[in-house]
Amino acid sequence: MSVPGNLVSTLSMPLRWGDMDAYGHANNTVYFRFFEEARITWLASLKLGKEGDPDGPVIIKTSATFLKEMAHPATVEVRTYADKAGNTSLDTYHTLTDAETGDVYAEGYAKIVWFDRTARTSTRLPDALRSLAASGA
Repeated sequence: MSVPGNLVSTLSMPLRWGDMDAYGHANNTVYFRFFEEARITWLASLKLGKEGDPDGPVIIKTSATFLKEMAHPATVEVRTYADKAGNTSLDTYHTLTDAETGDVYAEGYAKIVWFDRTARTSTRLPDALRSLAASGA
């Protein structure tokens, strides 16, 4: 498996019993919640995008490739990668793996656009994010 970009964050989280659906595995929306939690935790570690800040991230595109079902109990590890940076955007990728076995559950993608919350328009990507990108402007 080859994920583009620079590894910028790793976060471990438990799969909760309540994340399971009637079919006995984690619902596909849970994968996106894990990606979201990892992304928000990473941005918070950089002190970016906090509630009340004049600007912050919005997601304009996201996707996932589901490779293996998750079932409770499990601890998952989400790795976040920063790839191409544009003027106002950053491509990010995620891998979701079993922390114990290393089995890959899913790969994900999210395009982050930096957003001026007052003007309600995109704005320049912070230099702190741009410096982590693998390539781009």
